[in-house]
Amino acid sequence: MPMTILLKPSTLLPKGLRVQQINHLTLFKFTDELGERLQTLLDQKKADTLTAEEALELEAIAELDEIFSYVNAVMAARANEHS
Repeated sequence: MPMTILLKPSTLLPKGLRVQQINHLTLFKFTDELGERLQTLLDQKKADTLTAEEALELEAIAELDEIFSYVNAVMAARANEHS
């Protein structure tokens, strides 16, 4: 049985992360490249054509998206507390 290797979300950071200043907030966003890859994988999932490796990649990107969303929400809440 082939062993599946889990893709760590942190491996996506060097090429997948950009920091964007919006008003007085500094937010974490996906690069265009990673955003497009996410959309491609979502489209393939919808079409039921994901490979096992692509499913793991999608899972890692989705986890990173959750982390960014959480961090951005915390930063926005703190900024609102101080304004």
